Amino acid sequence: MESIEKEIKECKRCELCKTRTNPVVGEGSLFANVMFVGEAPGYYEDLKGRPFVGKAGKVLDELLESVGWERGEVYITNVLKCRPPGNRNPATAEIKACTPYLDAQLGIIEPTVIATLGNFSLSYIFDKFGLKKDKISKMHGNVFNVNTIASIKKIIPLYHPAVATYNPEMKEVLVEDFKALTRCL
Repeated sequence: MESIEKEIKECKRCELCKTRTNPVVGEGSLFANVMFVGEAPGYYEDLKGRPFVGKAGKVLDELLESVGWERGEVYITNVLKCRPPGNRNPATAEIKACTPYLDAQLGIIEPTVIATLGNFSLSYIFDKFGLKKDKISKMHGNVFNVNTIASIKKIIPLYHPAVATYNPEMKEVLVEDFKALTRCL
């Protein structure tokens, strides 16, 4: 993982390298059974160089705690490793430039479960594994099995934790989806 971290920190594959403060590689156990894949770093993530440390990160921490997990037991990363200016949506060219790093992280960690957090993560992971996508509102909390060369992986689309910061009623939906996540291990 050290070589990937070095590559990400020196990356100039897209224009985001010019506006970032810190790239956000990811963090957690390299032996994690569960990998959470978000969309892109936000303001606080860019400042600290760590994933999910802002408001959405607080929600993610609460969700992990609700099922008895700690950050150190899972691996948390994003599709993009650099913050898009103004927290805009990731551009297609940025996703294309950055996802080889995510693919390498998936190969190193080899999680049993990949939990996508939000639409861009869902879209990339479902395309990567040849799964049919639908709206996240129809797919969240469901388990999708994928046969890979090495193993069977489970993919679970989840709403991005930020949804609970905008709509507190969604927190209960996220809690239920996290319970589904634990049941598939």
